[in-house]
Amino acid sequence: MSEIKEPYRIIISGGGTGGHIYPAIAIANAFKERFEDAEILFVGAEGKMEMQKVPEAGYKIEGLWISGLQRRLTLDNLSFPFKVWSSLLRSRKIMKRFKPHAVVGVGGYASGPLLRVAVKRNVPAVIQEQNSYAGLTNKLLAKKVRKVCVAYPNMEQFFPAEKVKLTGNPVRKDIADLAGKKEKALDHFGFNAAQPVLMVLGGSLGARTLNDSMIENMQKLIDAKVQVIWQSGRFYFEEMKQKLAQFEGTESIRLFEFLKEMDLAYASADVVISRAGALSVSELSIAGKPTVFVPSPNVAEDHQTKNAKAMVDNGAAVLVKDVDARKVLINEALALINDNDRKARLSENIKALAKPNAANEIVDEIVELIA
Repeated sequence: MSEIKEPYRIIISGGGTGGHIYPAIAIANAFKERFEDAEILFVGAEGKMEMQKVPEAGYKIEGLWISGLQRRLTLDNLSFPFKVWSSLLRSRKIMKRFKPHAVVGVGGYASGPLLRVAVKRNVPAVIQEQNSYAGLTNKLLAKKVRKVCVAYPNMEQFFPAEKVKLTGNPVRKDIADLAGKKEKALDHFGFNAAQPVLMVLGGSLGARTLNDSMIENMQKLIDAKVQVIWQSGRFYFEEMKQKLAQFEGTESIRLFEFLKEMDLAYASADVVISRAGALSVSELSIAGKPTVFVPSPNVAEDHQTKNAKAMVDNGAAVLVKDVDARKVLINEALALINDNDRKARLSENIKALAKPNAANEIVDEIVELIA
């Protein structure tokens, strides 16, 4: 297959949020499953969550001094050119020392510098684009890299058609295999099998609108006897904990800063409320969960709305606008919980859009480029 005799060396760069980090780890795991002696190095942004999550997954990571441009004038913006220069310099040093056979960029601040250096050194480079709308950095880099692995059809409008490969987004292996986990999941969360379970996901950092919608409609959920798994995100956890304590009858409300046992959370849920980040959409598709998406308005090119509409247009999800959420979101979720036919239809349709072999297909593309 390959003329390379030594173990493969792969750099995976990017991060910033779980939506970039977990697909990257899934690619690394798939690569290691196929090539046990492969060396994999992650490169992330200093101070971002990848610097913690990647070592927890068993991989080495190095950090770049890099951040994004803010929309308003800040000290961070003034230092941005120096950060770019510093990150390119450090990327060159990492590339020279590690000598990778290929570099994979998964998005996030650290992805750009590594891919630029890889391209200049003629090292095979791959972009893994998670969203249905490509960002500016990836559109520019796509002209130079060898392959662009995408999660949605019709991405040729952003990238050179001959480089595009539709693979889907890689997800954690445990989420792809939920069969038979329902009983264990309910037991894990201390739930009653006779009552419905609603899961609320605001992303790894949290979502103000979802959290406020929960608090403002908490009495409705209590009265409906709905059991809840609620990931508030680390920015909002303490505030939501204090507000939740003001209600009586919250014994079946489980509030988390961050969910580690995502497979059990998905397995227990009858209906999910979620932001529409690419990873969430992919995981919910593979899990086959009836979902109400509330796209974040605070993202580049409004890509979460585009992600959600790709599901809604296929009859695979419900969409509630962020601006309407506080008034209608919980009512929509409760209506869905009580409509078994609609739940079954949404579950079937969203599962039909899943791409469970994404990580292995991306590994195929990397190996083909190296060979």
